[in-house]
Amino acid sequence: MAIADGLVALGYNRVMMQRLRRTFLLTFLLASAFFLLTSPASAQDTTTEKEAARDVLKKMATLEQALDVPGLVTRMTGPNATRDQVVARAKELMDKELLALADDIATHPEIGFEEKRSIGKLTDYLRQHNFTVETGTAGLSTAFVAKFKQNNGSPVLGVILEYDALRGTKGAFHGDQHSAQGPVGMAAAIAMAEYLARTKSPGSVIVYGTPGEEMMPPVAKTEMHLAHAFDGADVIIRSHASSVTARPAPGFGTCCLNIVGTKYTFSGAPTHQMTPWNGRNALTAMNLLFGNIDAVRPSIRPEARIQGYILEGGTAPNVVPDRTVADFYIRYPDEVYLAQVVEFVDNAAKAAALATGTKVKIDHYSHLVDGVSLATLGDLGFAYMKSFGATGVTDVPGKPQGFEETGSVSRDIPGIGISAQTSTFSNHTYEMDADNLKEIGHKGFTVDAQTMTAVLFDFATHADYRAAVKQEFDGIKALFGEYQSALKKTYTVPTVPDPK
Repeated sequence: MAIADGLVALGYNRVMMQRLRRTFLLTFLLASAFFLLTSPASAQDTTTEKEAARDVLKKMATLEQALDVPGLVTRMTGPNATRDQVVARAKELMDKELLALADDIATHPEIGFEEKRSIGKLTDYLRQHNFTVETGTAGLSTAFVAKFKQNNGSPVLGVILEYDALRGTKGAFHGDQHSAQGPVGMAAAIAMAEYLARTKSPGSVIVYGTPGEEMMPPVAKTEMHLAHAFDGADVIIRSHASSVTARPAPGFGTCCLNIVGTKYTFSGAPTHQMTPWNGRNALTAMNLLFGNIDAVRPSIRPEARIQGYILEGGTAPNVVPDRTVADFYIRYPDEVYLAQVVEFVDNAAKAAALATGTKVKIDHYSHLVDGVSLATLGDLGFAYMKSFGATGVTDVPGKPQGFEETGSVSRDIPGIGISAQTSTFSNHTYEMDADNLKEIGHKGFTVDAQTMTAVLFDFATHADYRAAVKQEFDGIKALFGEYQSALKKTYTVPTVPDPK
């Protein structure tokens, strides 16, 4: 049930609904304008975070200066005929076969955890290029891990493929261009695997098929990580659609705030609506939950976002609803204060159940948290994207964020997400979906494949570069711990005395 349907079920009439829509639109526009005017490009979103991170950011600046990332990038991107040959192989695969495969997946979209046709196409192609494939990773039917048959020890180069489509009112569609992420990743993986085998160089290539990136639960990458699917990787690389060519700043953060996905299920007792005292109304409890959240908002920091809608609200007007379910994304810029926000919402649900004589089940089914981004990888990838002719270049780094949305993998394994411009439209739009099949999409996908290959080549063939990546990763992870400790001291909870 959509949130509008849920409000109607709670007794809101059409006039009230129109007022709510106008209020919501105005609030959304004001909030959007505020965000655009105030959102910093630094690691932290709030004044509290910046204050807590002041010393940490100074140490991070010292770390970056010691690494001399600009000099490192200049050395890595200098003339190298062997690298250029491997990159050319990735482009050849894209031009001859993999752009067509991307088009095929784009025109046969499948939503998360239902991508059977898509993974069939991807895994068949990998098998044809000397990879073994194991499906069903972490108990997910459309997840897989593919390993090159001639792998030769370390370094282990990991490549993430995604392939799920968005859910839309017109059906599934590839408005986030995951249709191309599989072919792009395979071009880089195969080009590197062939090079390592041909030259008998040390190194291994592993491909990870990660389903349902646009859906939760479950959070596929987190579940795969918990199942040790990524264990042993020295670096992980992936691509993602973008309306600009960009890279994140080094540090820790996430694209879309830290999130705890939570379902609240209220259980009551049914009876005839003419004798409601003989039952317990779960819809009344749900209504009270939303009201309690609104009542407590003044006690919650304003950067929090509590977003929920009603999935189940009852079945018949003349029966007291004995079951209601709402799905919430509870968000905050950092996970430390997010825990307090979650507690507020949980208590709002418990209070609603207590007040209405119902019971509530609370299911924190997923967590998306800050990840780690590295200049040693991001700036190198950015330089390569520009050299390969990427369009829509944004030179100023964006906010730090992990290379995959869950944050969990990027905290444990260094990596990068490559984002060349593949559309002039924003993500999750039908226009971006259309660009899958156009020149702007094809060009950007090819640049992504070339860039991923070049970065993996440098990582595999330069021990000093691997050491620099590790030094930065270890340093930022340690600073991340200091930052979280500072936040824990900052976010004090007021003492509320017992009433006299």
